[in-house]
Amino acid sequence: MALVDDIGALLRDLPARGVAVIETIVESVHTLFSGDRETRRRVAFSVAMIALSAKMAKADGVVAPSEVAAFRQIFAIPPEEMRNVFRLYDLATEDTAGFEAYAGKIRTLCAEGEKHCRLLADVLDGLFHIAKADGVVHERERAFLHRVAEVFDLSEAEYLAIENRHVAHGEAGDYAILGVMPSDPLPKIRERYLELVKENHPDRLAARGVPAEFLAIGLERMKAINAAYESVAKARAAA
Repeated sequence: MALVDDIGALLRDLPARGVAVIETIVESVHTLFSGDRETRRRVAFSVAMIALSAKMAKADGVVAPSEVAAFRQIFAIPPEEMRNVFRLYDLATEDTAGFEAYAGKIRTLCAEGEKHCRLLADVLDGLFHIAKADGVVHERERAFLHRVAEVFDLSEAEYLAIENRHVAHGEAGDYAILGVMPSDPLPKIRERYLELVKENHPDRLAARGVPAEFLAIGLERMKAINAAYESVAKARAAA
């Protein structure tokens, strides 16, 4: 089932105007999908991407056509659901609540008792994918994304790994992507690289609630991880 099919009922039940929208969303998700944790996680991911993409666009001040195209790459939206999805997007821009309130509620919705929910890192990855669609991640967008990572309780190392997959920072970025130190021996770096390959296998992504539409971004993530390891290994061999 497509992600937007899962959230169709939720979107149709939202209020007409953007007041305390995120509170209504969280309550509706638990009501509509009680007893089905997998669907709740999938819906939480979709709400996070739609609402926080809208908040990011508002923070930057400009919604570029390329960013809308990137948004639609993540969501395979059937024509009959297009109006509902973009209605939530518009409501999020109108809501008086700031993006931090949205991020906090979404953290609670995604984690559901877990100390650390990997799905939140996937959300941030998707937001970076949208932010860079116009060719550059602007300073306001980076400040927004860094603050979202803090609200999600992601470590600085986790944030830098995601940022460097989308914004090139040379050799230092390669180490950040892999989550290792330049002083680490190559066997340790390779061990971490193999862990990342396992963590980002499509089956692992699906198991933690990432929708099928997102898997294309997962492939981009793996390309960045592979390229970073190859670059580090090549530099070590030449030293």
